[in-house]
Amino acid sequence: MFPSKKSAKKEEKFLKPGAIPGLVQKHLVAERKMEPDLVPLLKAVVRKSTTEETAFNIRVFDESEALAKKVQVKDYTSLDERPDLIIYEGWFDERSKEVKLEEKKRVSSETTIFSEAEIRQKIEAMREPGSTVFFYMDRGGAHGGPLGMGAAVVELNPNYPGKKQKRYNVYIADVVEMQPVGKGQKLWDSDKPKEIARWIKEAHHKRIY
Repeated sequence: MFPSKKSAKKEEKFLKPGAIPGLVQKHLVAERKMEPDLVPLLKAVVRKSTTEETAFNIRVFDESEALAKKVQVKDYTSLDERPDLIIYEGWFDERSKEVKLEEKKRVSSETTIFSEAEIRQKIEAMREPGSTVFFYMDRGGAHGGPLGMGAAVVELNPNYPGKKQKRYNVYIADVVEMQPVGKGQKLWDSDKPKEIARWIKEAHHKRIY
C-alpha cells in the first residue's frame, strides 16, 4: 500500500533539522567564503519547494544559538517566528545543482583563544568584589557563543573572606549576543586561580561542536 500524496507532502514539509546538504555546504564555502570548519557545525531545515518540482527551500541556523535562546527548532516552520536565528535562507536543487541563498546575518567561530597563563592573569587581575570575567567554551553544559558551548564565568566572591567562603566562584552560562546570560549555574569555588585557569583551558579551544 502506497502513502497518499497528502501524507507524503506533510512528511516533506516537517523534516527535522539535520546537516546542511553537501551541495549547499560547498556553496557556503566557495561562494560565501564561510569558514570550512564552521559549516559542518551548523544545521539546516528544509522543505519541498511549492514552486519548483525538484527544489527545496532551506534555512541555515546554529543549533547552539537556538538552545541558548531556549528555542526548540523542530522543522522549517519553527523559524517563521524566530528570524533572528536564520543565518542563510533560500533554495537549492540537487538536479540542476543550483543554490540561491540570502544572507540574514553574519556568523563566525573566530574568537581569541587564550593560553592557560593568560586566563590565570585575567582572573588574578580582578580587584572589585563581585566583578566577573568570562571565557567562551567548546565543551560543557551550556550553549551559544562562538565556541558553541557557552562560557565559564569567574566571579571575585563579594562575600570573601567570610566564613567558609573562597575567593572565586566559578559558573557556566549560556551565551546570547556574545554575552553570558547572567552568571549562569554555579559549579564550584576555589582560592586557586591556577586551578581555575587549568580547568577552563581544558574546554577553551577551537569550536568542535
